[in-house]
Order: sequence, then structure tokens, then C-alpha cells
Amino acid sequence: MRRYVLGLALLLCVLPLGAQTDRREVRRGNREFRKGAFREAEIDYRKALVKDSLSLAGEYNLASTLYREQDYENAGKALETVKDIAPATEYAADYHYNAGDVALAKKDYAAAVDAFKASLLLNPGDLDAKENYIYAKKMLENQQNGGGGGSDNQDDQDRNQDDQNQDQDQQNQDQDQDQQDQNQNQQNQDQNQDQQNQQQPQPQPNISQQQAQQMLRAIQAREKETQDKVNREKAAALQSRQKEKNW
Repeated sequence: MRRYVLGLALLLCVLPLGAQTDRREVRRGNREFRKGAFREAEIDYRKALVKDSLSLAGEYNLASTLYREQDYENAGKALETVKDIAPATEYAADYHYNAGDVALAKKDYAAAVDAFKASLLLNPGDLDAKENYIYAKKMLENQQNGGGGGSDNQDDQDRNQDDQNQDQDQQNQDQDQDQQDQNQNQQNQDQNQDQQNQQQPQPQPNISQQQAQQMLRAIQAREKETQDKVNREKAAALQSRQKEKNW
């Protein structure tokens, strides 16, 4: 069974106060709260309570802020402080709703059922309170039957499985990247080796002294033949010119 709406019903307006000295801090805390600066909002509400320890707005909104900071224990204590005052105001339904959310966060399902029931009696049209009431009642039944809140356990198992899947995907990506890096390094090494081989002078074949002399005589003989051919061509050309002149 999925977890239903757990958004805290937030009281951000300044409630009617017995004293006026805390209004500035409460309003400033409300502005910080709207911006999501919950730590700063907590400080402002506590300043308001220093000036007026009976400030209903300061205590009530402090509880909302602590809930957002997941400090459920102290959020519950703050609501407990105004339990005799808040239910007598026009915000009584919201007070019980908030108390129910805090009880759910602390897994006090019996208290959560009572709180959401009280909220619905004052505001029957609140669908969020109705969903949370059904959820808290189901969780209480599971707890009483020895299930210990099976839905939460299943949610935890699903989250753990998702985390494991994400870790495995990341490991696979890392392995693929490592393999690509290795392939690239090997390719670079092969290219460097090819360049080195091209730059190094090729070794000359070893020949004996006799072979070297034979090669030299062959070259000299070829040069002599070439020179003789040139001389014969020169002599023929000279003879031809002489004949033409004599004629």
C-alpha cells in the first residue's frame, strides 16, 4: 500500500496574539519559510518565542518548520505546547492534521489515526486528511497484526533495490569507460610504435669483402662500356661532319 499525502498543513499567517512583540519575527519567519529557508525560519520563530513564550503563531509555525527539517521529535513537542490553545481556534483542523503528520513520521500510527479523525470531524471535506486517515489506519492494523508497517518495509526494499540497480548501472558504465580507455591507450601505443619504426634507419644488409669487390668491378665495367659507347658515337658524328664538308 503506497504512502498517502504527507504534506504538512502549514499555518503561515500570524494568529491572534496576546502580545504584539513577536509579530515582526513571525512575519520574517513566514517569508523565510515560503522561500524554503527553513533553518532561517526556525531562528526567527525562536526569536519570537523569546520575546513572548506564549506566542501561538511562533510555536505553531516553529512546529511546521521543524517538521520540514525532519526533526519530528521536536516538532511534536512544539505542537504539544499549544495543544490546549490551538484546538480552540479557527485553525483547529489544521492543528490536528499537523499532529497527525508528525505522528505518522514517528510511526505512532494510533496517535495519527486519532489526529486525522479529529481533523476530519472539523473539516470533512479535507481529502488529504481523509487519505492520511485511511493510510494511518491501515498501518496501525498491520502493526497490530505483527506486520510492523509492511508498507514502509516494502517501500524501503523498493528503494534499496533501486539504489542497487543504480549502483550496478554506474559500475557497468565505469567498466565500459575503462575498456574504452584501455583500447584508446593501446591504439596510441601502436601508433607511437609505428612512428618510431619509421624514424629509425633501416639496417643495411651485411656483405662480405669479396662481394663488395665484385659489385665494384661490375660498376666499373658498366661505366667503361658506357664511356666506350659515348666515344664511338662522338667519332661517328665527327666522321659524318667531315664527309659532308669534303663533299
